Formats: sequence, structure tokens, C-alpha cells
Amino acid sequence: MIIFLSILGVIGVSASGPIMAATAAPVLAIAFWRNLIGAVLMGGPAAVSKRAEFAALRGPDVRRLTIAAVALALHFVCFISALKLTSVAAATALVCLQVAWIALFNALLGSRPQGAVVAGLGVAFLGVVIITGFDLSLSRDALLGDLLALAGGALAAVYQMAGAAARKTMSTGTYTSLCYGACAVILLVLCAVTAQPVTGFSPAAWAGILGVTLMAQIMGHSVFNHLLAVMSPLVVSMIILLEIPGAAFLAAVFLDEKLPAGTYGGLVLILVGLAVVIRGQQRRRGRRPVSGSTIETQPPALGGD
Repeated sequence: MIIFLSILGVIGVSASGPIMAATAAPVLAIAFWRNLIGAVLMGGPAAVSKRAEFAALRGPDVRRLTIAAVALALHFVCFISALKLTSVAAATALVCLQVAWIALFNALLGSRPQGAVVAGLGVAFLGVVIITGFDLSLSRDALLGDLLALAGGALAAVYQMAGAAARKTMSTGTYTSLCYGACAVILLVLCAVTAQPVTGFSPAAWAGILGVTLMAQIMGHSVFNHLLAVMSPLVVSMIILLEIPGAAFLAAVFLDEKLPAGTYGGLVLILVGLAVVIRGQQRRRGRRPVSGSTIETQPPALGGD
């Protein structure tokens, strides 16, 4: 059953990029509806069953939720924009560098990284250089898409770190309903400011918006959150990395996306580098005293999205 759920989760998050790339709707509208529907489907029940938890929220909780929601909204804007400009494979791989960004941010905050983490970051960075180099030879739009995907990965890292802090005082249901809901509000405001419509799309576009929500938000993220309860975070993190080759395969099959051979080499280097980073970080956490549940402080899983 665990193997089946793992496969299901990888398919769910891998389908996110190709579906959003093919959806003929404005970037902000896709992000808005995805978060609004996700908030209702995943967080709606919590509004009924977790009333006491909602009432117990304090100033620090609101600040962490605000940071997480803003970072998540901007992450979606950057990632979906990147999908419209560069290849799905490159955008997914670059945004998945959130793991490397977290290690880098922790180092900047004073946490000395292990040698393995530094080596993994170096390998992943080499993969980034290779991908962006080949994309620059294709077009400036592709390079801009790569940069937006990198920014999306950094914002996802901020979301993960703020979410981990917020989850220390609230359950998954409360966190997702508030964070996704606030993210949807932020995106709706951005739609109004930039005059991007949120309705009036073709049936195919609505199918894409609903499809990416069900595949990534429900089938992907909810499955990985469940797996965190029965598997180690290290294994779950490694499984999520399969989103990179998964998205590249789906884009090649359904979008007929063809990439330079060197780009595939960059994807492999990023995949290997991130795996080394994850293992290095897990070893560091494994040596720390554990107080309470590790799973409870984990934010909802966020792959490339």
C-alpha cells in the first residue's frame, strides 16, 4: 500500500507542471483558483472540527502564517510564470531547489552545514549552470523562466521554514485552511491590481485548473503528508525528488517537449545534488535530541508544484 501511495503521490506532483503549462488562463488566476479550491477541499473540515485551535491563535502565529502565505503566493506566481517561458523539465528542477535554498538560508542564519551538504549544493549548482546555459542559447525568455523558477524555489523554502515554525502550535488542517485561504486572498488582490480576470475562461482552461488542484494539491501533497506519518522524512523527501524526472517524462509525452541533451545532464546533476543535501541534513537532525514528534512540525509537503 505504501508503494502504491508513493507512486500516486509522485504522479500527482509530477503532473502539476505539465498541466499548468498547458492551461490557457492567466498566471495569477491559475494560482488563485488552485489555492482557493485547495483551501476549501483540504482545510474546510478543519473550520468545523478545530474551532478551539482557531480561537487560540496569537500574534506570533498570525505573523508566521502571514509570511508563509505571502511566500506561497509569490512562489506560485514565479513558478507558473516560469512554466510559460521555459521548459516544464527545467522549471520543475529549478523550483525543486527549495531543499538547497533551505540549507543555504540555515547556513546564513548561523547553522554550519556538513561537508556533504556543501558538496551536494555544489553539484546542484553545477546542474543549474548547465541548464541556464543551454536555455540562454535557446532564448532570453527561457533564461527569464529559469530565473523565475529559481526565485520560486527560494520562496518555497521561505514557505517551508515559516510553515515549520507555524506547525509547532497548530495542526495540519488548521494550517492548510488558513495558509491556503490567505494565499488565495493575496492572489485575488494581485489579480485586481494587475487587471487579470479570474473568470470567463474556456472549459479546457477550467479543466486544467481543476485538474492541477486535484492532482497536485489533493493526490500529491495530501498523499505525501500521510506518508510522513508512516515513513521517515528522509525517505519522503527522496521520493518527492522523483517529481523532477516525472515532470520531464510527462511533458515529453503529452506536450511533445524536446530538450537539448545537455539539459538532461543538468537535471541529473540537480537530482543527485539535492539527494546528497537531503541526506546530509537528515544526518545532522539525527544527532540532535528529539523533543516531541518530528512529523508534527513538518509543513505540508511542497514539491515543485
